[in-house]
Amino acid sequence: MTFALVLNAGSSSLKFGLFEGRHPGLIVGGQVEKIGGAAVLHLRDAEGTSLVDTALPAHAAGDHAGALAAVLHEITGRFPDAQISAVGHRVVHGGMDYAAPTVITPKVLHDLERLEPFAPLHQPHNLAGIRAALAAFPDARQVACFDTAFHRNHPFVNDTFALPRSYYDKGVRRYGFHGLSYDYISGALAETAPTLHAGRVVVAHLGNGASMCGLLGGRSIASSMGFSALDGLPMGTRSGQLDPGVVLYLMDTEGMDAAAISDLLYRKSGLLGLSGVSSDMRTLLASDAPGAREAVEYFCFRIRRELGGLAAALEGLDAVVFTGGIGENAAPVRAQVCRGLRWLGIDLDEDRNLRNDGVISTDLSRVRVLVMPTNEEIVIARAAMALG
Repeated sequence: MTFALVLNAGSSSLKFGLFEGRHPGLIVGGQVEKIGGAAVLHLRDAEGTSLVDTALPAHAAGDHAGALAAVLHEITGRFPDAQISAVGHRVVHGGMDYAAPTVITPKVLHDLERLEPFAPLHQPHNLAGIRAALAAFPDARQVACFDTAFHRNHPFVNDTFALPRSYYDKGVRRYGFHGLSYDYISGALAETAPTLHAGRVVVAHLGNGASMCGLLGGRSIASSMGFSALDGLPMGTRSGQLDPGVVLYLMDTEGMDAAAISDLLYRKSGLLGLSGVSSDMRTLLASDAPGAREAVEYFCFRIRRELGGLAAALEGLDAVVFTGGIGENAAPVRAQVCRGLRWLGIDLDEDRNLRNDGVISTDLSRVRVLVMPTNEEIVIARAAMALG
């Protein structure tokens, strides 16, 4: 039996999943948190039951290679006969050239390294996970799956900025992100709601990173994110949409350099910066602090604003899908987004929403509103096995 290991490397975390078979099914999954610090390994089975929650020695997960070694020690101890033939990697940015899952070669890895300035918060860590896996599995097929790939066929007007055309040709364009999540939702809609899949759908992937995507016939037409993972919606610590004049002001008046501005926009803004309380939506919803309430209100307002813009790009709207950690679990956020949108054809059923039903719109709502869990890992696993 063939196995695929899926890796999603973040700045201080390594999410993983072990999948079995040509039509892969999850065997175990989990993550290592706080790599380089007080690292903790979590392991769960396919039903989500916790198998391991253990702190790792300080020397054991000082980097991604150490974290992967800890993961492999746990997996091989439980599945000693598992032969991993493929390793699938989430890579945030594929640039102009990589629009499909790709077997990693030295040239591919070099090309992806050159894209690090395009996604400084993600790309270096994705590549660290790849290097660790190449060392651990030198004979396995290593496959990169790109968050930008799903959006690469946007119409030109949704793909460009109003800059001199030479910048577009150099790669300064709207890439869009969270494509693996949108790919999964598109496929799930094709199976469970083919009529909606064929129509005009806005998917809201809401989590610590957040974006929205307009689907027409299951294909991405427009995305709230653009050149970088900073654009569009406010996020846990990222600013979202920002007048570029603000960056010029920070440089000229505040005397901030590129590193300081990057730190501000990526790590100190968003829900954390607005609220002064937390980047975690659960904490904000439970807080009585005015800043927490205002941060949630701004987050929901920006979702409504992007929803209107994406509906215009699609020339209509048949369904809205909420996914991601916030989208799947935060009923108050969904309610605040949907209230006041009856003009757009959205009629929320408050009881269904509180129950986290799969459909949370009323039976009379012209636009259907759904809650769907996403699964980026299975998208990667399928791609890694298909390229064998």
